[in-house]
Amino acid sequence: MKTVTLIITGASGADYGLRLLEELIRAGVKVYLLISRPAQVVINMETALHLPSRASDIQAFFAEKYKAAEGQLSVFEREQWMAPIASGSGVADATVVCPCTTGTLSTIACGSSKNLLERAADVALKERKKLILVVRETPFSEIHLQNMLTLTRMGAVIMPANPGFYHYPQKVSDLVDFMVARVLDHLQIKHQLLPVWGEKEGSK
Repeated sequence: MKTVTLIITGASGADYGLRLLEELIRAGVKVYLLISRPAQVVINMETALHLPSRASDIQAFFAEKYKAAEGQLSVFEREQWMAPIASGSGVADATVVCPCTTGTLSTIACGSSKNLLERAADVALKERKKLILVVRETPFSEIHLQNMLTLTRMGAVIMPANPGFYHYPQKVSDLVDFMVARVLDHLQIKHQLLPVWGEKEGSK
């Protein structure tokens, strides 16, 4: 079973992370989920969800909502340093920060991890695992761009939340699915969210 660490930070665009979580579980991926405190606030602001505060309760909430298999979803606290993803010996196959604040971007670029969210990304880099950062900010300052360049040179994939429109989106969820589909493509996980370029919808 492929393992993916999903980190949801407090950038606007909580639906990107939530939709990605849903699709990862649907695809049978084992997910290690980390949600920052600001992200919990944003989720409560931007969606109809009202998450509990404790990791164990969040795990039960999403496991039921997305019908996760037993043991498929693990949610960790910010300071849970004994979590597998805090070490290179337990690192996931891939790590995705979605959405990613520019503050988190900066911390990862500098390697100054102070909590499990930042440490998980740091471990992914040092172990040469795939790291995808779905940065949500506009406009970008020179500092942001420099941090993205630094991480790109380290092997990370910078994927700003810039959905396309060539698939004629009819609602906000179509734009969300566009970005989630691109993340899944980079994770090499099959999906039905978006047809392959040049193919008819539904043929994937």
